[in-house]
Amino acid sequence: MNADILFLNNKTMEELGVLDMQQAISDVEKAYVLNANGDVISPGKCVLRWGKTPEDENIYGRINAMPGYIGGEYDMAGIKWIGSGPMNYKKGLPRASVTVILNDPDTKLPVCIADGTAVSTMRTGASGGIAIKLLAKSNASVMTICGAGAQAPKQLEAALIARPSIRELYIYDIRPENARRFEETVNRTYPGIKTVVTDNIEEATRRSDIIDCVTLAAEPFIDGSWLKPGSLVMNMADFEVSYSCVERADKIVVDYWESVKHRMISTVALMWRDGLIKDSDIHAELGQILSGMKAKRENDDEVIYFNAVGAGILDIAVTTRCYRKAMATGKGVKLSFWE
Repeated sequence: MNADILFLNNKTMEELGVLDMQQAISDVEKAYVLNANGDVISPGKCVLRWGKTPEDENIYGRINAMPGYIGGEYDMAGIKWIGSGPMNYKKGLPRASVTVILNDPDTKLPVCIADGTAVSTMRTGASGGIAIKLLAKSNASVMTICGAGAQAPKQLEAALIARPSIRELYIYDIRPENARRFEETVNRTYPGIKTVVTDNIEEATRRSDIIDCVTLAAEPFIDGSWLKPGSLVMNMADFEVSYSCVERADKIVVDYWESVKHRMISTVALMWRDGLIKDSDIHAELGQILSGMKAKRENDDEVIYFNAVGAGILDIAVTTRCYRKAMATGKGVKLSFWE
């Protein structure tokens, strides 16, 4: 018996619609709901680290393995293998590179190898957009994005789908050239949005309805006393916001609580480690809110803290959509895996 495997490179993935944010949001929402309903297998991340301390990770990087199975209409197993080289920018290379392997859940044979770099940025942007849809004020108009790297445009794209009321954007980055480059992109793509590049993160936070942090920060740079009533602070990566942001929150929401604790790098995870919060202090996971098990934002005065750590099932969902379209349209390169 022969078995084939389909190879999808980055250009083919683009042709298959990987950059469609509306579709990515739909995939990620379905994955969250399937997780809440127990129709996934998600063992969590295995992290391959270089260096001896967590801070070394910001210099030497890491590679994460994120396996999983997602049921429902996807019914697909696979793994995301993502390398992160923080110093790659000095070589003119992207920080993140991703390979996704899909496996038939029946035979367990691999059926697809796909470039997952865009998949990863899109599903992370989609997660941010879903959080904003459920947790931001309905009339949110001012947003701050901290970290003007590859993820920033996707966070903004998804945010504008969730809250087209956004009219003003503060951009904060420790590298001013990154902030200015992102501002140029925003001005070109969304001319109706006022942009402000700032090094005064306190002022930006105090004015913002949504504060979205997508950085590599190992030390917090946002204080809870700066959060105005009704604000949503999004801790999308590492130790970006102070403990006081979580203490100030009326609701603490995460994507996958067990994965957040396993990763042990975000603010809310460190507080759990230090005994400052308990499992019962977590209001909800996104899937529980989408499924109607838990409440979303209930009024315009709530301060809400959100933390996302991600899971391989999100990448598997997006990649499966593209893979099935490739099979239907004849795209990609078919290779003989087993003869």
